[in-house]
Amino acid sequence: MEFGYFTLSDNHYPNNPRTPNDFVLDIREQAILADRLGYHSAWIGEHHFDSLGVNSRPDLLLASIIPETQHIRLAPAVAVLPLHHPVHVAETWATLDLLSGGRVDFAAGRGYDRREYAPFGADYMKSAEYFEDSIEIILKAWGDGPWSHKSEFHDIPEMEITPKPVQRPIPFYTASFSNTSLEIAARHSTNVIWAPFAAGMMYGGLDKAAEAYRETCARMGTEPGRKMCSYFIYIDEDDNYGRSKQMDYFNYCCLPAFTGDPAKAPPTMHYFRKIIEILENMKEEDLSDKSILLGPPQKVVDKLKEVEEAGIDEVILYFNVGNKDKAVVENQMHLFMDEVAPHFDGKHNGRRAQLKAA
Repeated sequence: MEFGYFTLSDNHYPNNPRTPNDFVLDIREQAILADRLGYHSAWIGEHHFDSLGVNSRPDLLLASIIPETQHIRLAPAVAVLPLHHPVHVAETWATLDLLSGGRVDFAAGRGYDRREYAPFGADYMKSAEYFEDSIEIILKAWGDGPWSHKSEFHDIPEMEITPKPVQRPIPFYTASFSNTSLEIAARHSTNVIWAPFAAGMMYGGLDKAAEAYRETCARMGTEPGRKMCSYFIYIDEDDNYGRSKQMDYFNYCCLPAFTGDPAKAPPTMHYFRKIIEILENMKEEDLSDKSILLGPPQKVVDKLKEVEEAGIDEVILYFNVGNKDKAVVENQMHLFMDEVAPHFDGKHNGRRAQLKAA
């Protein structure tokens, strides 16, 4: 199993002295550090207007670290397709794949924060339909030869994009919070990425989510792809600091971002009402390994062994959640690679050996 660095750039906290500009530059440094520590990938979130996160352009941030890194895969977490024209998205990430020598992983989602849609003139109520239409266009654009597309949302005459991606194809992941997105992933034969708490709520666990993905692909006559998940993480014998920071994230960032009024959300997002109810009633002692890895290294190893057994190929780790001090985040990144990652087979072991030899 491989491991990656992950952030949504959450910075919406009361009395927070860290500016959005400061945090974006911190994230850049952490992504470079992830490469030097042997992590497999860096997944940088897209959020707008400090509604939850402050990094609006993962493509530019990742492009800036290409000369500073050697191995790490570069990915958005995720590209919020309903906020963009899909041809522009296809061109952007194909160019990044070329510049990086074929190190791009691409992940798409439709977001969940209504406040991010309005300034772009995007239709929140038709987000699922636009999302799937955009996936079809991007996959066409990354293919061979001229193509065209006509739908409710787009009328694209025959054309080809330039440059073409180096990877044919670029690995494509669909973020799945619901049956709707899982079916879209299966229908287009994409890889899939879950948040464990959503997988637990919708399916009963990561193992059951993976089973549902395989069954949906079989029903649609497609091949299942690679399976990933994200995890919040804090490694320490005393996990009180990690619990406190996690609750800050839920209270100050997540709850304001989720739309609880059914009249203001499409039917495919009504399940967020359940997430809101859970978060509104959650206390620090309620935090569990359904969403966050907390505790000493061995406890984290044991849980990740269960995740591996569920068929997950890669876990991306949200170290800097909750306005943690920068030094704490970097120490956690080191600690994970020293004390947890060696218990798993993956490319990190060879890279760590090279670093120690140097």
